[in-house]
Amino acid sequence: MAWFAFARLARAMITILVVVGFAFIVLRLSGDPALEILSNDAPPEARDAFRSAFGLDQPIWLQFFDYMTRVATGNLGNSMREGRDALSVVIERIPITLALSLPALLINVLIGIPAGILAALHRNSLLDRGVMLGAVAGFTIPSFVLGLLLVLVFSVQLGCLPSGGARSWHHAILPVLTLGAGGAAVLARYTRSAMLEVLGQPYIRTAHVKGVPWGLIVYRHALPNAAIPMVTIVGFMVGQLIAGAVLVESVFAWPGVGRLLVASVVSRDLPVVQCVLFLVALTMVTSNLVVDLLYGLLDPRIRRGGHA
Repeated sequence: MAWFAFARLARAMITILVVVGFAFIVLRLSGDPALEILSNDAPPEARDAFRSAFGLDQPIWLQFFDYMTRVATGNLGNSMREGRDALSVVIERIPITLALSLPALLINVLIGIPAGILAALHRNSLLDRGVMLGAVAGFTIPSFVLGLLLVLVFSVQLGCLPSGGARSWHHAILPVLTLGAGGAAVLARYTRSAMLEVLGQPYIRTAHVKGVPWGLIVYRHALPNAAIPMVTIVGFMVGQLIAGAVLVESVFAWPGVGRLLVASVVSRDLPVVQCVLFLVALTMVTSNLVVDLLYGLLDPRIRRGGHA
């Protein structure tokens, strides 16, 4: 198990380095921030001073080396627009994003998993068809389209919920529902597929023939063996806590990390964009690492395969 954990940790570290390096190079090659951040009337001397202050006048390989050296010490640079620590700019937005993402994740788990289990236990029934119809609809409708539809119904037509902002908990209802609907649909589909595969195994039929109560079969035999696909999807959703809210925050004018990322990309505030991407990569890689370790605990065959 120790070697299995070390191998997964090393892979996670390499993944973060690759993501950070790729983002750095692409952002540096996509344009000059001095042309976006400074006004059109700024003299060439001011733009040259701006580039020099942020090291943009250096060769890209030297910029990359300096950036990775600073990242290793926890320094992610200063915001080009606000002039303060980029990490502080991002961190102060994280609680605002989590105020949407965590309730949405709770909705995903509390609705998606039970719905998928019920659909699998009542295969080809009216309940199964209804759950899958809702899952397909929730999976295929883009989040920004669903958000606009909810605004049209509950804000414009009914007038019972605000269409945007973050002044009270009422403003979080529509974006949380928008985030939660798609995730619950995905989790329901995967849970149903995993349960159907397990319920068709010989040991399930054997336990049923021996007279083991059906509820006990589902709880003690089917659910534990169907847990790995569920853990995979939930882990992916945890990794998407920050990145998954980008479109929804833009639709509902929610001042979180996702909206900050969009604004920073438009304004070419490269340190803030790089900081957001670094935290997103760290979150996703960490969640995948936890999922891999849970795999090793849930299924010893995976742990032995990792050792080999």
